[in-house]
Order: sequence, then C-alpha cells, then structure tokens
Amino acid sequence: MRIKVAVIGAGSASFGRGAIADLLSSEELKETDLTVNLVDIDESALNRMFRFAKLVKQYRHSNANIEATTDRCEALKGANYVITAVARRRYELWDRDFYTPFTFGFKHVFGENGGPGAAFHTMRSLNLMVPIAKDMEKICPDALLINYTNPESRVCMGVKMLTKVRAVGLCHGAFATHAKVAEILGRQKEAIDITIGGLNHFHWVLEIRDKATGKDLHPEFRRRMSELDVDLEPLTRAMYETFSLLPFPVDDHIGEYVSFAYDITGPLWTIWMRKMVEYERRTYGVVMTRIERIQRVVEGKEPLTEDLARPSGELAVPIICDIEFDRKRRELSVNIPNDGSAVSNLPEDAIVEIPALVDAKGLHPVKVGPLPEPIAAICRTQITIQKLLVEAYAKRSKKLLLQALAIDPVVDSIPRAQKLMDEMLRIESDYLPEFED
Repeated sequence: MRIKVAVIGAGSASFGRGAIADLLSSEELKETDLTVNLVDIDESALNRMFRFAKLVKQYRHSNANIEATTDRCEALKGANYVITAVARRRYELWDRDFYTPFTFGFKHVFGENGGPGAAFHTMRSLNLMVPIAKDMEKICPDALLINYTNPESRVCMGVKMLTKVRAVGLCHGAFATHAKVAEILGRQKEAIDITIGGLNHFHWVLEIRDKATGKDLHPEFRRRMSELDVDLEPLTRAMYETFSLLPFPVDDHIGEYVSFAYDITGPLWTIWMRKMVEYERRTYGVVMTRIERIQRVVEGKEPLTEDLARPSGELAVPIICDIEFDRKRRELSVNIPNDGSAVSNLPEDAIVEIPALVDAKGLHPVKVGPLPEPIAAICRTQITIQKLLVEAYAKRSKKLLLQALAIDPVVDSIPRAQKLMDEMLRIESDYLPEFED
C-alpha cells in the first residue's frame, strides 16, 4: 500500500514536530510504503525539521521515505493527504489583531478565531490556504486536505466555498472537553463517550454515556455540577449556568463569540502569552525554547528523547488510518460541512464541529440533533460572519469585510469599525489580499 503525505508548514517546531512524530510512530503506517514530504518556505526551518525527521525515523524504526522541499507543487504530486498548518509572523500579527481593536474601543478577549481582530487573521489565513487548495485541485484533486490552520471554521469554509477540494479541519479542543467531563464525573475518560455539537472552539456537550453500558450519564453530570465545587473557568461556568450545557471549557476560545465575555474574563490574550512562555520554560528548560531544543538535537549536542519523539495525540494520522484500513471508527471531533443537517438547526452549508464516522469512503457526519435555540442563534451569527469574510476575500471587497465586522457581537460602532478596518488593512498590507473598494 503506497501512501504519500505532504506536510505543509513543517518548519514549525510545534506543528512540524507533532506531525512528524505522529506519522513515523504509527504502527499501521509502518506496514505501508509511506512517503512523508515536508514543505516550508523557510529553508532553514525546513532543513532543521528534515534532519529532525530523519532522527525520529531512526528512533521509531520507521521505513518511511522522508523528503523536503520549499516547492509545495512538487510535494503535491501524487499526494494522498495534505496536512496544513500555515501562518506568517503568527505571534507578531496576532498581537496586532488583539491590541489594535482595543485602540478603537472594541473589548474582545483573544483576537484569534472570533471578534474584530480575527477578521484580519481570517484574511491572512485565506490568503495562504486558498492558493494551496487551488494547487491541490490541479495537482492532486483526489487528495484529502487535513487542516490545522486557524481560524479553523473560517478556513474550512473558504476551502469549501472557493474550491472543490475535500477537506476536514482538526482541533484538539474536544479532547480537553472530554477530559473535563470525565474529571467532573470522577471517571476515567476512557470509560465515557461524549457527543459534541457546534462550531470550532464553540462546541457543546450534547450527550454523555457510559462506554460499556450506554447509560445516559448527563443526569449524574448535572447533579455533580450543582452539588460539587467544580473547577471551571468563570465564563465557562456562566455559560453552563445560563444555557444548561457544558461548552468547550476554555474561556479564551468560547469568549471570542459572545459580546459579554470581556466583562467576565478581561484580556485573556495577555494571560495566555504569559502561560505559553512559562510552558516553554517548564518543558524545555529555563531559557530554551522548543526550536532551540530541536536544533541542539539535530546538531548532535544532545540525544533525541521520548519527550520530543512522542506523538501529539492529534487526529490526522488516525483519520488517515481509518480511511486506508477502512476502520469504520467514530472520531470524537472534526470540522466538516453540515451535510444532511447533522446539527439540525444550523445551515447545511455551515462548517460544524461534530463527531464523524470514518471509513474507506471518507468522513461521514454523525447526526447529533439540534442545539438549544439560544446557542444555535449565536452559532448562526458566526456562520454568517464566516461566509461574509470568505466572500470579502474572494471579491476583495471592503464593503463585505465591513459588514462582517458590523455584525460581530463585540462591535458596537460602524464608524469605529470602518476606522479599524482601514488601519488594519494599512498596517497588515504585506500579508493581506489587496482590497479594491
């Protein structure tokens, strides 16, 4: 069995490391004729991760053929799967996405996937991802695009609306939700199944069942939520108490989609950045980043150890194996079109975050039923914003971009939104499409 996987954005010490470890650690893929082609426009970063991949190949006793190129079209030739996580100057521009709206009076909490700052993140990501998908249409039209690029729902919507490429968006958020539900129930997460429904970073727990017996555990969950001092972030708790369902229990993400988050959480971007710095120091040493650690390993200054070679736990490789080996597995969470009204009170052309059954024919949405109507209403607004942003990108239309900003829950002034848009288009002009009106 021959399989070729192109990994675009492989120079990233986070995404690249994880994708390489996942592909080369899979026992099932070791039984195939696997080619992994690493792609990045940063030649030095690509070279570092190419050398790292060779070390992981040896460490995991893999027979995979490892290739690397800065020419993605070369990598796409014969590809069965294309895994993407791409960005330019991610943290520098994210900083602008967060702080610039504040100067115009818009109090959002994170600025990555929702809120006024994320409109410009969306434009940058579409400017990178749509050309990749169009190249796939020409070079490997039957390949599956597996995307990690944020804003996840918006990128997947852009690929769906503007190309014919089959795509799935993946995010590890549902794993955190699964773990939190198990913690609240006092059970091992392996002992319970959950069903989620909603949007990326804004999904909700619709069902909780005992994996062995199928027993409905939602009554017990609600009892524990009411009787115990459950550790939840403040916005998550407020959302649960208001809507009677547990959302993705991470305030900096769910807060991007509602107007009232800032009053509860404050500016979570600044807190998150401090946590990221602390994580790097705790994981890789007091002054050593992940990039520096990998560089030392590829230079032979220290050995490759399990912490760097460990699989990421993401779903790209399991989904590849589900398809190639017809495993007919139910995967916890994917971002795919709402075909067949899997979430019955959201539009069929939405990109929804739901479970899927995966077999040799691809990904099949699991029908999860309706969301509570107030939650569905919030989601429908975001779906409209997604469509407007994709159309604004496709038509290079400032008017449509302004419309998307105007209906965002965080935006309370069209004149200030106009000024924000003009300023962001000016300061990020090197990374955005050129708008015409």
